Amino acid sequence: MVSLTASLAAAAGVGLPSCSPSSSASPLPPSSFQGEKLSWGPSSLVGLCLHSSSQRRHGRFSSVVEAKVREIFMPALSSTMVEGKIVSWVKTEGDRLSKGDSVVVVESDKADMDVETFYDGILAAIVVGDGEVAPVGAAIGILAENEDEIEEAKAKAATLNGGPGHANVDSSPVAPPEASSPKTEQPAVSAQPAVSAQTSVASAPSVSAPRIVSTHPASEGGSRIVASPYAKKLAKELKVDLATVIGSGPSGRIVAADVEAAASKTSVAHVSDQPAVPTSPPQGPAVSTPPSITPGTSVPFSTMQNAVARNMVDSLSVPTFRVGYTITTDELDSLYKKIKPKGVTMTALLAKATALALAQHPTLNASCKDGKSFTFNSSINIAVAVAMDGGLITPVLQDADKMDIYSLSRRWKELVDKARAKQLQPHEYSTGTFTLSNLGMFGVDRFDAILPPGTGAIMAVGASEPTVIATSDGLFGVKNQMQVNVTADHRIIYGAELAAFLQTLAKIIENPKDLTF
Repeated sequence: MVSLTASLAAAAGVGLPSCSPSSSASPLPPSSFQGEKLSWGPSSLVGLCLHSSSQRRHGRFSSVVEAKVREIFMPALSSTMVEGKIVSWVKTEGDRLSKGDSVVVVESDKADMDVETFYDGILAAIVVGDGEVAPVGAAIGILAENEDEIEEAKAKAATLNGGPGHANVDSSPVAPPEASSPKTEQPAVSAQPAVSAQTSVASAPSVSAPRIVSTHPASEGGSRIVASPYAKKLAKELKVDLATVIGSGPSGRIVAADVEAAASKTSVAHVSDQPAVPTSPPQGPAVSTPPSITPGTSVPFSTMQNAVARNMVDSLSVPTFRVGYTITTDELDSLYKKIKPKGVTMTALLAKATALALAQHPTLNASCKDGKSFTFNSSINIAVAVAMDGGLITPVLQDADKMDIYSLSRRWKELVDKARAKQLQPHEYSTGTFTLSNLGMFGVDRFDAILPPGTGAIMAVGASEPTVIATSDGLFGVKNQMQVNVTADHRIIYGAELAAFLQTLAKIIENPKDLTF
């Protein structure tokens, strides 16, 4: 999960509408802080303007009444987010908060994010409970400045969305926690896919390049455990002592995957203590067991699936065309075998080759977002599709043309780990200028990819396979070849430009010496 650190105080007074003494304040529009930290707007009970302190310093008001009760709004954590799901409340009703405390974990369309408070106070009421969904800008909780305002805050919560634990939107298919027992720890429904994904990352053999990983339990001077809020919640549910867990996150921070791994080890240890007894033949690895599915039932889209569905529908409005090309990969395969032991991935090689080709054909790196003009992007940012439970995400290799292949490979592995742990920050998945989708590892020889909205092109990469071809001397030979198909926005890219780009890409891949620089 990601902790967003934008300061509301810094944002106040910058680009915000001015208020008059007689005007009644309203919650800050969600769009004002898209992609930033939780926007805790002022309560309409008092009529505070967010930039009132600045106005007071300049003598525009003789007196200002500070808000005592504030609504906690569902933040806009990305430019495409229209609603969010509460993964879990880190704090419970009645808890006292200090500025900077993590309060709630919100699932956006792409990631789980810790949301922190900008104010001191008391969490007086939870309006949207664990596992429930609310639109961006909706009140999800109420903050009271002190105990005297708690009853007032609870009364306000009762008027919002039908009261605590009842969001005025579609909720998850599993019942939310009971409002009468806010302190009861409940598993977060929306966190289940994240746990599954994190488990797969933790169990996969590591071949990554050096990264900062703690070799000691995650604590600072032995006094404070450094762990994400969700990891702490998960540790309570699984009865894992965080003091014994080694963190794999940034600077040794404990993440949910670490807790899962520790719980698995504990479970294995308990089993090994029992006498051996005859067992029936194993049914196969537990991780490969498909989820229980009841035929004839309807399953609501997850937050990520909703985001993917919206993007797919939006893509229908873009006039696209497709061009395929065959590229010989013998030299690329040979290079990959040589540098793979140094941590280089094939994805990084393809991204680097694509970026170098885009540098020579900037129109392929352009984008049209308003239907009236297009932009030649200043950076070449390669987005690469990564499959996740219930959807996909496209981590972005920024400035891929300028990075050496070893740094690019390390960065890619970091992004994949963060993506599967749902820890990507918005700029790490929403800034792509060209997209790669590779199904070659599944033996797929060719396919078409759907163009993501706001980008100019996406390239589908198939498997490299031995192919019998006619050689220049009139004989026959066997070459490894792969098929690539590019889907492009025909408003800004034309057939000849796309064909020229593919020719350049083929030359780079077939003579890949420049990829190692």
